Amino acid sequence: MKKGRKEIMGVRAISVGFSVLTLGVFKPFGLDAWQWQAYAHLLIIWVLGIAVCLASEGILKYIVRIPHSHDNGISYILRRNLWFQIINTPLEALMICLYRHFVLSNRAPGNMLSWSNYFETLVIIAFCSFALGLYWRFKYRNKYLAAELEETRQLNEQLMKSQTASEQSQSTITLTGSTSEAITIRVNNLLYIETVANYTNVCYLSNGEVRTDMLRATSKQLQDELEAYHKIVRCHRAFLVNLDQVERIESHSGSMRLIIKHCHQAVPVSRSNTTAVKQAIKQP
Repeated sequence: MKKGRKEIMGVRAISVGFSVLTLGVFKPFGLDAWQWQAYAHLLIIWVLGIAVCLASEGILKYIVRIPHSHDNGISYILRRNLWFQIINTPLEALMICLYRHFVLSNRAPGNMLSWSNYFETLVIIAFCSFALGLYWRFKYRNKYLAAELEETRQLNEQLMKSQTASEQSQSTITLTGSTSEAITIRVNNLLYIETVANYTNVCYLSNGEVRTDMLRATSKQLQDELEAYHKIVRCHRAFLVNLDQVERIESHSGSMRLIIKHCHQAVPVSRSNTTAVKQAIKQP
């Protein structure tokens, strides 16, 4: 079993265990009438609760299309956990209601399946889910923010090493658009390219000064022209950047930005391009 899946299973088992412990302390649903057998019923409810959690994970992954991932940042993880609570809480309440109806109604006739019993159970489970959500939100946020900061530090170190080790290209390239305009620059002087509607702004160094010229072209056209230079990567649907001209990487709550040298422009990195940017930084 993969580490991520083991972690999920552990979290779900602890969460269901907390809810079962709450039921064991307050003994609603006529559990006190079962005396010592109540604890056997609680153990069964715990096992069934884990099964419901696995079903909720399947719904979240294959139907809602929100798979478990540590690579998309803390905001994604917290949003996914909220969706899990929304799906899992009513299913857990339904499971307990069915158990009350078919198993616990012998000594407590009030456990018969009904809307009032379902809403009663839902309120109890929702309260437990809310308390657990606050706990896991706090724990995950601290854990993944610390991991994110460490990863950013390592990426900045790798970025500095790759810039030191790389041979700055002295080759010259001419970028052209759909009209007669063209920009001829040294590749190592390119800072970034930004798409604005049907045009692209090419930001580059010229005699030590930052210049921005406009071409009537898409960033995809310019990306194809710069394909041979692996340090020039797409970081966003609107931006191409030269990693050799990135001063530092900043990240916050799962979002990443590249601070460009000379102009100090903060270029965003979209989630869909994060992996490609990280791989390009690590590439010698």
